[in-house]
Amino acid sequence: MTGDARASTTPLPPSRGILYGVGLGPGAPDLMTLRAARLIEGADVVAYPTLAGGESFARSIAADLIKPDAVEIVMDVPMSVERQPAQDAYDAGAAAIAEALEAGRDVVCLCEGDPFFYGSFMYIFARLADRFDVQVVPGVTSVTACAASARMPLAARNERLTVLPGPLPEDELRDRIAGAESVVIMKVGRHLAKIRGVIDALGLMDGAVYVERATLPAQVVLPLADAPEKAPYFSMILLTKGADPWL
Repeated sequence: MTGDARASTTPLPPSRGILYGVGLGPGAPDLMTLRAARLIEGADVVAYPTLAGGESFARSIAADLIKPDAVEIVMDVPMSVERQPAQDAYDAGAAAIAEALEAGRDVVCLCEGDPFFYGSFMYIFARLADRFDVQVVPGVTSVTACAASARMPLAARNERLTVLPGPLPEDELRDRIAGAESVVIMKVGRHLAKIRGVIDALGLMDGAVYVERATLPAQVVLPLADAPEKAPYFSMILLTKGADPWL
């Protein structure tokens, strides 16, 4: 027997699976891309985050596409201002995903919106991209979904769009909004009163629009002045200067 023949009898290590980070869009299932839908329909292993033991919004978007016999990896992310509990949840999720990939199984990880725009998938990507083939499928962002729902163009020609997270300190919010042309404020939730106060103090209420649960049946679109006292996590404020936001 030749050396080549002997080598060919040595068992090869199993091929590793591919990890797909799939953007689902803002919530309406029919705003999912065709590529995302195809990958989810064919997936034998599906991973997704849940929030503090509740139901997964990501899974609810894709529910009709997930195979009944698919293995589901659930990452339960605690609601906490401290980073460590969430980091522990992503560590555990990444370990379970890695086990499936090592066994040669592809994994589709569901992510609301776009995976790389405030998306939860980036935390899994950071843990696994140096060890496995990771492919990212972009999704419709909540920013563009809210702008469409509000019928509100955000930027044209050489205008600049500034995206700010609602939890920023009040002084920083004020300075950044004051120096911006067109603004999107995300993660409004419990920060609504603070944000509204800043915008009002800057004299910009006329150009501000409040959107919650964009593209979903419970969607709300209102001038910020008419927004409710409390806002859910899935809410956003759009602000333009010197233009009618409803044009």
